[in-house]
Amino acid sequence: SKTAEQVMPWARILAEGFSIPSVELLTVVDVGSLLTSVDRARRFDRLVEQLSREGKVYLRRISGYFGGRKLMRSIEQGDPAELIVGKAEADKSTLIAMTTHGHSGLNRWLLGSVAEKVLRATTNPLLLVRANHEGKADVAASFKSIVVPLDGSELAETALPTVVRIAKKLRLEVFLIRVVDNPYSGFISGGGHYAVNTDELLKAMRDQARNYLEAKMAELRKRGVEQVSYLLLDGIAADEIVSVADQTPESLIVMCSHGRSGVKRWALGSVTETVVRHADNPVLVVRPAVAAGG
Repeated sequence: SKTAEQVMPWARILAEGFSIPSVELLTVVDVGSLLTSVDRARRFDRLVEQLSREGKVYLRRISGYFGGRKLMRSIEQGDPAELIVGKAEADKSTLIAMTTHGHSGLNRWLLGSVAEKVLRATTNPLLLVRANHEGKADVAASFKSIVVPLDGSELAETALPTVVRIAKKLRLEVFLIRVVDNPYSGFISGGGHYAVNTDELLKAMRDQARNYLEAKMAELRKRGVEQVSYLLLDGIAADEIVSVADQTPESLIVMCSHGRSGVKRWALGSVTETVVRHADNPVLVVRPAVAAGG
């Protein structure tokens, strides 16, 4: 679809910038969708063969987008999300790149069922690009900066090796973000007497966050990132991250999220998920094991 193709300009930036030796274009014939009626079930084998043949023609047609780079074209049959996740699992350094639907308003919460499942299930790095309404895959794509949300946790920091690699290779500016939320707002309304001095506590939280960001900024500079600065903000983390990225043209958001297995692999950090759903900027979601390895 034209929607899915819109990830290609961004994937090409990374493929060229990192001299990635091979790119695989994958189309999945969703066999589950072919069993939604008696008529389709009767024609199942013919439909699968027809769609597979059309998929091969389609992939050949769009293959030229990546120039002379080694290219693999794959046609698979089954559940799209499961096949995407399963293929990438064979090599944890494989980057999955795909689009989410370009919705607005309340519909921004709809990523598309395949993207949603891959986001929640994969342990590979995942680049998600919001499709534009024009449906064009040949839009001019470029990165000038990286927006990196940090919350003071070791989990969030494991995205930093990936950030360093991308920033140095593509010569990008890095913006570290820390959002201080007021955890006492629910307890200081409606009057009453409290022993807690919320102003002092919030000041202490901001001072601690500022010291933390300055330390991380110095760390990145030591590791060769030439342009790095930080923003210390008050508010709701996901909202502020999306807002900063929106005000930073041609930026890539890089975030780390939990890498779980089994039933818990369907649980994703709420901030990461909210940013992915609402940001117009490309978002690179990395898992702890891969991120820590750089």
